[in-house]
Amino acid sequence: MSQKVLLNSKEINIILHRLACQLIENHPGMENTVLIGIQPRGVYLANRIIKMLEEEYNIGDIPYGQLDITFYRDDFRRSDKPLEANKTKIDFLVEDKKVIFIDDVLYTGRSIRAALTAIQSFGRPSEIELLTFIDRRFSRHLPIQPDYNGRQVDAINDEQVKVHWKENQGEDAVYLIPK
Repeated sequence: MSQKVLLNSKEINIILHRLACQLIENHPGMENTVLIGIQPRGVYLANRIIKMLEEEYNIGDIPYGQLDITFYRDDFRRSDKPLEANKTKIDFLVEDKKVIFIDDVLYTGRSIRAALTAIQSFGRPSEIELLTFIDRRFSRHLPIQPDYNGRQVDAINDEQVKVHWKENQGEDAVYLIPK
């Protein structure tokens, strides 16, 4: 069995525009709102959305950070090899701000649970929302749901959903890959 293309470049672009418009609708002018890309793969999505908000919708100066959750995960000690953390780059307080976490695939919910714990080091947000590009809705281990969702994908647990970004893999595409 080979990989299946779930979304092509054109479909990805349409979804990105829809997500950007939903953010604008719920956060006019993005006032008192900060965007946080979850390392590593959520950063590519966050960068795209921020670029779109600035260049196509004329919304600038959006506070943006990148959050590494490696050592906040509940499974980080279960690996045989040493883990390599990504960089956290949040140069602002999130105290009383509306935080929007951005990640590429919502699967079990464990990454988002780790992000909820990690963000507390930067203050206490007034609220937290979640934007995901792909929601694997029937694979959740924790009661976590996205507020903004690009596409829902129903995949069995031994299938993997891979999001490719032009900036990283040289193409915009989403694949369903059998394990």
